Amino acid sequence: MTETLIEKLDYQATFDCVQCGYCLPACPTYLAFKKEKHSPRGRINLVKMAAEGKIGIEDMREGIDLCLGCRACETVCPTNVRYGDILMSAVEVLKDNKKMGIFEKGVRRAAFKVVLKNKQILRLVNKGLYAYQISGVKRLINRRNLLNPMEKYRDLNKAMPDVRLSRRLKNPPNPFRKSAIQVGFFQGCIMDVFFNRINDLAVKILSRHGMEVTNIPSQACCGALQHHAGEHNQTVELAKKNIEAYEAYDFDYIVNTIGGCGATLKEYPKLFKEGTEWHRRAVNFTAKIRDISEMMAIVDLNFQYEVSKNAIFQPSCHLENVQQVFEDPLKIIKSIPGLNYIELKDKALCCGSAGIYNILHFEESMQILDMKMKNVKVARPELIITSNPGCHIQMQLGVEREGLSDEISVKHIVEVVAEACGI
Repeated sequence: MTETLIEKLDYQATFDCVQCGYCLPACPTYLAFKKEKHSPRGRINLVKMAAEGKIGIEDMREGIDLCLGCRACETVCPTNVRYGDILMSAVEVLKDNKKMGIFEKGVRRAAFKVVLKNKQILRLVNKGLYAYQISGVKRLINRRNLLNPMEKYRDLNKAMPDVRLSRRLKNPPNPFRKSAIQVGFFQGCIMDVFFNRINDLAVKILSRHGMEVTNIPSQACCGALQHHAGEHNQTVELAKKNIEAYEAYDFDYIVNTIGGCGATLKEYPKLFKEGTEWHRRAVNFTAKIRDISEMMAIVDLNFQYEVSKNAIFQPSCHLENVQQVFEDPLKIIKSIPGLNYIELKDKALCCGSAGIYNILHFEESMQILDMKMKNVKVARPELIITSNPGCHIQMQLGVEREGLSDEISVKHIVEVVAEACGI
């Protein structure tokens, strides 16, 4: 056995898996592709065999690459297997072993080291998307079916949300308490580019319900995309920057509207060795992380209007399976006046978005989305409520692909609450 590979892969954790198969019905890729190597226990076996030298590193690539990382298997696992840790160790090993061309290296460097880490560049992307929409180019491309030969880009173009110009949250950091609950707001990168309106609404909801909300200019990207791509060092760098940024203020909670980002923020302690100063600081930081639904659930929301819709909820995998937030979004949704909540069959199954999975593995992502949309069509909702930008775009993509855009709208839970509150 190769000692260095055993050290890099989370080999010891693989022995916690007893191969019982409880994970199989919870795994979207196993249900879609119907192969053992696309199941959690199959992937765990691949990691174990690679660590023991029984297979090569590349022999586990397809199984690992096509994992959504939704971690639904952890929620149902009777032996508490740390599948996420095993998966990420394999992702990092595969990344280090991969021979990348100049183009791929350039794209990764540009995305992870430049674009996602730079708020000014992200705002330029936002302005470009805004100009693309208001100029009529997007409508023209859709109307003339100019992207029909390229199914992926055609569908993603149709599902792209209408963006508005990103603007800095105006409230400056205030060291003096004005209310009982002090909130530091985490904007996120993709959220700020595509869905900054949702962030603005979230701040208004919290502010109108007795909380003082502060935006931190020095906050950085959470590091989720970097982490899932095996870029460990970059993830650690971003984690340290965020921890330092929020430590400077006396916040009770650090709140975000993004299920995926929240999960990464909550798992910062895993990036540092136990017993170190940074691990202690990460633990203190993550103790304050809250999803917006958790905050809305602890106040008496001042509903003023009815939202007369038949609605289903598509939960964020990372909000449920990593952050363990299951009940709060449903509690809020069911309390909205006039809204008729319909339970979606297999709602906990991943929609297939998974960060940029629907871009890197479009066909496989659409297989998983099609399973989801079969259940959506049975439920016949007028509204799909989401809690994560990736899920939002993916469900809009599903609605567009099924030709249901005139019948079904897709909204973030914050938008629905804001509408009911008259915000």
